[in-house]
Amino acid sequence: MTFLHLFLIAIIQGITEFLPVSSSGHLILLPALTGFADQGQTIDVALHIGTLFAVMIFFHKDVALGLSGIPRLLSGKIDTPGSKLAFLLVMATIPVIIVGLILKVTGLADAMRSTAVIGWSMMVFGVVLYFADQKGETTKSSNDWSLKDAMIMGLWQVVALIPGSSRSGTTITGARMLGYNREDGAKLSMLMSIPTIIASAVLLGGEVIATADVEAAKNGAIAAVFSFIAALFALSLMMKLLRSVSFTPYVIYRILLGGILLYIAYA
Repeated sequence: MTFLHLFLIAIIQGITEFLPVSSSGHLILLPALTGFADQGQTIDVALHIGTLFAVMIFFHKDVALGLSGIPRLLSGKIDTPGSKLAFLLVMATIPVIIVGLILKVTGLADAMRSTAVIGWSMMVFGVVLYFADQKGETTKSSNDWSLKDAMIMGLWQVVALIPGSSRSGTTITGARMLGYNREDGAKLSMLMSIPTIIASAVLLGGEVIATADVEAAKNGAIAAVFSFIAALFALSLMMKLLRSVSFTPYVIYRILLGGILLYIAYA
């Protein structure tokens, strides 16, 4: 892979991984516009590792809190803020792991990855996000996160297995429907991404290690660094904007990009 190819993929993945605009929609548009080939699983895993470190650093206080609660959770006790957070993140992740494995084993994951599916998902779930954001109350903060809410947001994360729907977009939609304010709804969505990305990396990691070579490892390292920088920037910008701006600009962008993808699919 050329440096330009690695750079573009990493920047696109890093910026769109946590914004509610679907990274898959952008990555499928890139080869259509440039003629670049698919980057392969090694680069995919590297990109996710980069974004994983970005979200962990950005929300380092919450991550430290959750990690501090793991020993307590493993002892069967959920009686501290840290153990509660760790427990809820685990429970919110279980549905997407189960359904994700089923889709991978059956081949449905690859079957759904088409330009048409991504285009429709971009538009439909963008509209759903709009109504959830406009109609949703703002009565809850991240401190109010409960097992019921974690499971509901976990089911919204399962919906994100449909290419183009956006993991952050669907989970933020769920959070706003549950009454969480924009900032804390986004924060919970980002924290939920941590165990999900780790599970995805573990799932693909074995295949990558078995097939990767020195050149692939070097390309992966470059991709990880750039995706980390881009993701950190995107997270910082979005969280600052949410103090004064709704999710409507992202919805408009989703609809426009979805229309472009549908044009490409059916033209």
